[in-house]
Amino acid sequence: MEAADREAIGAVGFAAWAAGGAFEDSYRNPEVIAKVQHEFAVFPHKTKGEIFVAELDSEIVGWGAREGEPNYVSDLWVHPDHQGRGIGRALLVHLCGLIAAEGLATVRLDTHARNEGAIRLYERCGFTIIWHGIEFSKSMGVPLEKVHMEKRLV
Repeated sequence: MEAADREAIGAVGFAAWAAGGAFEDSYRNPEVIAKVQHEFAVFPHKTKGEIFVAELDSEIVGWGAREGEPNYVSDLWVHPDHQGRGIGRALLVHLCGLIAAEGLATVRLDTHARNEGAIRLYERCGFTIIWHGIEFSKSMGVPLEKVHMEKRLV
């Protein structure tokens, strides 16, 4: 990954987060926004996991990551200008294929409970909600209403 790729990955992730309608206005204060923007900027530099990008005309337009548990998709972000074109689905299918090839029985991911577009995508890809509750978001520094989702591979 080139330095410019890391910048693009951070920028795409932050743009997708900022355009999302899932977060309450109380989370959109300047301190939270600055914290989230910083987290996206440093993620490609500090992750110990794998990042996979989607490109159109040599431009990074989306990315997905595996960090933490081997069957956990930690991130899936598509720039708002490119959403609805199958990019998120293609990234998710790729990540699930890698996890299946490793012989793991399930794929897990989490998202904000009001992120209806992402939840619809995940459900269309075979995921089901296995938990719904409040969790503290380290990247935002606030408690969030989240869902944990899972897909059986075998």
